[in-house]
Amino acid sequence: MRVRSLAALVVAVSLVGTTAAADVRGVVRLDQPGATVNPDVYGQFMEQLGSGITGGVWVGESSEIANTRGFRNDVIDALKALEVPVVRWPGGCYADIYHWRNGIGARSARPVTLNRWWGGSPEDNAFGTHEFFDFAELIGAKTYLSLNMGSGTPAEAADWVEYITSDGDSTLAQERRANGRSRPWKIDYLGLGNEPWGCGGRMRASYYTDLMRQYAGFVAAPGTVTVAAGPNAEDYEWTRTLMRDGRDSFDQLSLHYYTLPTGDWARKGAAVGFNTTEWRSTFDQAYRIEEMIRAHDAIMDEYDPEGRIGLAIDEWGAWYDPTPGTTAGHLQQQNSLRDALLAAVHFNIFHRHADRVRMTNVAQMVNVLQALILTDGPRMTLTPTYHAFMLYKPFRNATVVPVELEGTGGARLDVAAARGGDGQLYIAVVNLNPDHPEGLALELDGGALSRVTGQVLTASRTDAHNAPEYPEAVTPNAFNGGRLAGRTLTAQVPAKALVVLTVR
Repeated sequence: MRVRSLAALVVAVSLVGTTAAADVRGVVRLDQPGATVNPDVYGQFMEQLGSGITGGVWVGESSEIANTRGFRNDVIDALKALEVPVVRWPGGCYADIYHWRNGIGARSARPVTLNRWWGGSPEDNAFGTHEFFDFAELIGAKTYLSLNMGSGTPAEAADWVEYITSDGDSTLAQERRANGRSRPWKIDYLGLGNEPWGCGGRMRASYYTDLMRQYAGFVAAPGTVTVAAGPNAEDYEWTRTLMRDGRDSFDQLSLHYYTLPTGDWARKGAAVGFNTTEWRSTFDQAYRIEEMIRAHDAIMDEYDPEGRIGLAIDEWGAWYDPTPGTTAGHLQQQNSLRDALLAAVHFNIFHRHADRVRMTNVAQMVNVLQALILTDGPRMTLTPTYHAFMLYKPFRNATVVPVELEGTGGARLDVAAARGGDGQLYIAVVNLNPDHPEGLALELDGGALSRVTGQVLTASRTDAHNAPEYPEAVTPNAFNGGRLAGRTLTAQVPAKALVVLTVR
């Protein structure tokens, strides 16, 4: 029987209640290590959608914007600094209308196709298979390739995998070499379709399961992790069907959930200029994903008690109404301090369930939805979400240690802790109170530590954001509010803030 991660003992204090500041006390169980945080939990997602790739990552070799083989140097440098672990492509909904042969060979000869899902925009297919794998190598990331199971065929998918991975003398391998790549690439993750219950084919769970098993038999490759297209949010029957009838055909099961402040797809809410009520409802909606993880995990346990199959939350993040004046189908939205804290809350949740959650992909990397980077012609801006990802880098490959919290009043602190391979203890504290600081006192049980340092991400407004004219409005700063007395760590956490403490 799989041992449940002790990180599940962490308590996320409810957002409902009074706004009065309140002390929060708790215990960090250093002597009760849990699961290891897979670095791929900090993965990214890029799709041919608006300027998510064209203009955002790819500008072409003839562009006046400084580039390397067509990739923007400023974006590449920012992603290298972040050490992106894995990138998912080509979608998303776009994956199930994407035919890989349209994106190989001379770019001048590639067909122009229409992106029916995202604004009906013409796609010149300049960014294709070679460009994606070149991009992943440039930033040092693993690859997550989504197969077309909506409008494609098993034969098309098998040919694509062979084209990418074959080191032999087949016609497809020779074609790849003729197109400029002598060595094969490695597909680290292979997605068996995308949202088959929706834009990926409007399938029933039983139909998709059979189709997935068929595809899996043709595309399996040594060393590649296969990811079945899992449920939409709370569709637990979808998970049960796949686990019952198809679990021998995949290694991970995906889960998609987006945070909408209003919970209404017709009017999702604004990215900036929101009020306190919408601030709170955003996080109320965000925390729903934790119960979904618990419930899907429980079903997976019935059929996979040893925990062989991982959960891949390969689409998550905030989804707001598009920025006024932009094309609605391009999903461009501003990114504020609220989004940084929303990312932090998700990371803490993923850590609490690190025994099952082994990869996630924020939607999306550049210019789309909860982007880490925004571009405007030659200008580039790092968003607050980017800085949240940076602050959590020490948690990669760290061992989760449980935190037991007791809150009083309406305290809104979310705390997660892990011990790095360097022996240091890392504690992430998110204060969701938009108006007041919160006092935190943690007893460090089972370890000898003597020094604390930290960084904080906050701002004067809940919707503070970065822009080319003010690129550092929301950036991390040193945090000197942590105190260590014996085994007791105390900190006064500012309002609307993320604090990451390092205890040595």
